[in-house]
Amino acid sequence: MVPLLIVLLLAIILFGAGFAVKILWWIALAVLVLWLLGFLARGTKAGGGRSRWYRW
Repeated sequence: MVPLLIVLLLAIILFGAGFAVKILWWIALAVLVLWLLGFLARGTKAGGGRSRWYRW
C-alpha cells in the first residue's frame, strides 16, 4: 500500500510541475511579445536618435 501511495504522490507532483512549467513558458512568451512591441514602438529623442523605452 505504501509504495502505491508513493507512486501516486510522485505522479501528482510531476503532473503539477509539468503544468507549472507549461504555464511559465506561456508567461515567458507573453513577456517576449511585450518586450518586442516595446522595442519596436519606442519613441525618438530630441536629437533624432532612438530613446530607451525602459527605465534601468
